[in-house]
Amino acid sequence: MSMGKRAAGFQAAEYVRDGMIVGFGTGSTADYFTEKVGILLQEKKLKDIVGVPTSKRTEALMREWNIPVVSLDEVERIDFLVDGADETTDQFEGIKGGGGALLYEKIVAQYSNEIIWIVTPDKLVPQLGAFPLPVEVIPFGSWKLFYEFERRGYRPAFRKAGEDQLFRTDAGNYIIDLHLEKIDNPEQLALELSTLVGVVEHGLFLNYPDGIIVGNIDGTTREILREEKFL
Repeated sequence: MSMGKRAAGFQAAEYVRDGMIVGFGTGSTADYFTEKVGILLQEKKLKDIVGVPTSKRTEALMREWNIPVVSLDEVERIDFLVDGADETTDQFEGIKGGGGALLYEKIVAQYSNEIIWIVTPDKLVPQLGAFPLPVEVIPFGSWKLFYEFERRGYRPAFRKAGEDQLFRTDAGNYIIDLHLEKIDNPEQLALELSTLVGVVEHGLFLNYPDGIIVGNIDGTTREILREEKFL
């Protein structure tokens, strides 16, 4: 799948133009986008961009490629955000957060004018839910939320960073992954999760991207674009 990830990431970089404020997503596919933008800067094909990272991990990679880094609070808006997705439908509904950066990814997306998701064909699904849905929760009272998810039949599991250590997000929170198998009504579930006290954010990203680039194993790509809006 690495060839497909590379193809999608490299294709998305072709949309970057001088003068842009660019959002850089988190994950193995988004890493290829970061790499390609770094190469274009090295080759002087891009000269005047700045980037907003969605995680500490992404920021470190951007600095490796000498991509100028600014924080979200230093800019008014982001012109163009490229990020991956753990699952997406062709109706622009997705699950994100497999890399643990869902909160920062959603905040950055909220302030982005144009958004592209880059995925491989296995991430394009007819219905969400096979991939566990990440829910970021504050540590205080997190077991109460766990038991509530269990009571609702959501098959929760705390994400671990090791055998005896819970995963912590960049914001210091925990992630509870919900093993739902299928999500019949994403909008209803998103609203339900958002109303639970202690939930910081969930991994349902509904109607965020303006386009999806699918990278195939043979290195070709195809694009699924909203008719009414794209670069």
